[in-house]
Amino acid sequence: MAITRTAVGILGAGPAGLMLSHLLHRSGIESVVVDNRSRGDIENTVRAGILEPGSVRMLTGTGVGDRVLREGHEHQGTSLRFDGVHHRVDFKALTGESVWLYPQTDVFTDLADARARDGGDVRFGARDTAVMDAGSNRPGIVHTDAEGRRQEIRCDYLVGADGSRSICRQEIPQEHRRHYFREYPFAWFGIITQAPPSAPELVYTHSTRGFALISQRTAMLQRMYFQCAPDEETAAWSDDRIWHELQQRVAGEDGFRLVEGPITEKTVLRFRSFVAEPMRWRRLLLAGDAAHTVPPTGAKGLNLALADVRILAELLERAVHGGDDAALDSYGPRALARVWKAQHFSYWMTTMLHTPPGADPFDMRRQLGELRTVTGSESGARLLAEGYTGWPDRVPE
Repeated sequence: MAITRTAVGILGAGPAGLMLSHLLHRSGIESVVVDNRSRGDIENTVRAGILEPGSVRMLTGTGVGDRVLREGHEHQGTSLRFDGVHHRVDFKALTGESVWLYPQTDVFTDLADARARDGGDVRFGARDTAVMDAGSNRPGIVHTDAEGRRQEIRCDYLVGADGSRSICRQEIPQEHRRHYFREYPFAWFGIITQAPPSAPELVYTHSTRGFALISQRTAMLQRMYFQCAPDEETAAWSDDRIWHELQQRVAGEDGFRLVEGPITEKTVLRFRSFVAEPMRWRRLLLAGDAAHTVPPTGAKGLNLALADVRILAELLERAVHGGDDAALDSYGPRALARVWKAQHFSYWMTTMLHTPPGADPFDMRRQLGELRTVTGSESGARLLAEGYTGWPDRVPE
């Protein structure tokens, strides 16, 4: 068995793992990244993406490239659609910031290209991967590489960036971990359609038939969603039925209609909220979906993952170069302060816009009152704009 020794072993080569490896490289710290998926598998997994300005600055400011600025789409606000009309929230006017529509798959490609350019040790297509000695001073990862050779990686610090089904998370002894869940009683029926955009920015719709989100992908590919039951079957929905439902949900006195086109993909996206605490146990650290997931309503998942590794890279530099292992004690509290704010924001957006099962007229009128409060005052709109564009990282007192 071949043995590799490195400062930081990273399990998971999604955006969180690759960004951490990239940031560590810029600080002169070696790392090895391992993922069971091939690069092609990850690049062909279509994921939407709204990037906070802090995420965009991280990508462009650390040498990943400026493709997000050249090919992404700046959104200076968003529309909350209810009462049959649009109510625009102007992020730029309220916070001085914009968000960027840029698919997560493109973020991955940019980071994978940067690691390849810089000679990073990223091992896609691993098999039979396992964690070794997670509680020791020399934890490790064992795997069979893409060529069928058995490999062992020994590291000073092990980072689990291995997604919502993380095996690293399970290495924290049960008596030391706390998991928090919130299941949602609805899902999103998502489509990709070949059509020009129906609106210049995202449209979040509250209607008597349920929630709908009108988003974009490219100049001629659009992504749209409508609220459905978690057990909804895509086969039960013809293209005509889908377009009828979406058009009904966005219909209003202003005559707004969606631009229709051929539907190339149908999916049902179930979602939940989850947080694992702590995010550090000895020399094992969790980042991204391995530590937390949020419903997609507030567009926080990818941004939280990047925020995690920004903090983690800073503290690992102090631990590796400065011998200050205690610096990592602040990782969990700093990251979780933002995570729980994002959980609240995502829960708030979700419950404000979706029709709960068994909703009665009171529930629907109360939601409209909440939406009118948000859009009818500068302070209400600012709360939404600040949450959507992201918060600065602050050390908890």
